[in-house]
Order: sequence, then structure tokens, then C-alpha cells
Amino acid sequence: TVYETLKAKWVLPLEARSSSSWTSTSARLVSGALAGLFAQTVTYPLDIVRRRMQVYPDAYLNEWQAFRTIYQAEGLAKGLFKGVTMNWVKGPIAVGVSFTVNDLVKRKLGSMPH
Repeated sequence: TVYETLKAKWVLPLEARSSSSWTSTSARLVSGALAGLFAQTVTYPLDIVRRRMQVYPDAYLNEWQAFRTIYQAEGLAKGLFKGVTMNWVKGPIAVGVSFTVNDLVKRKLGSMPH
């Protein structure tokens, strides 16, 4: 995943050089946020198609036809990526926190005696 790649290439080497838990946590938050930003950007057009098909159930035969129709009528920015900027504000923060908390809990549980 994008998060695991960022963690391996950036967070873990940073942790090896620094003893600060603040630096490690911050790096994990940033890595999670970047992974969330990437994931939401890539999947956002699918969200648009899903919402359109829910709101207008008789307008499209299937997902591919909905995707093509939206793209042809409205384009990328005003069709398939309409509203993505709001997701860029709220999404990466939530994903960054989720990944970081998950990592810290796994680390804590892994260091507990059995």
C-alpha cells in the first residue's frame, strides 16, 4: 500500500535516526495523510458514479455507461472530480489519524508480555 511504502522509505529510517516519539508520530501522520489523499483522489470518480446512479437510478444502464456519460457531458474537473477538494480537506486527516493509531496500538500490543 502507499502507506506501507511511505513508512518503509521514510518513517522507519527516520525512527532509526531519531529517538523522538514526536518525530515518529508526526511522520506516520503525514504518511497516512498522503496515502489517504492518494486513495481518495484515485477512487473519487467511482464515488461520483455511485452517487449519480443512486440519485438517478433509471438514467444509466451500468457503471461504465454512467462513467462515460458523466465524462462526455461534464468532463474530468466538473464531472468526475466535482467536489474532490472538500475530500482533500477532511479525508487525509482522518486517514492519517487512523493509520497512526493503528500502528501505535499494534506496536503497544506487540510489546506486551503474553
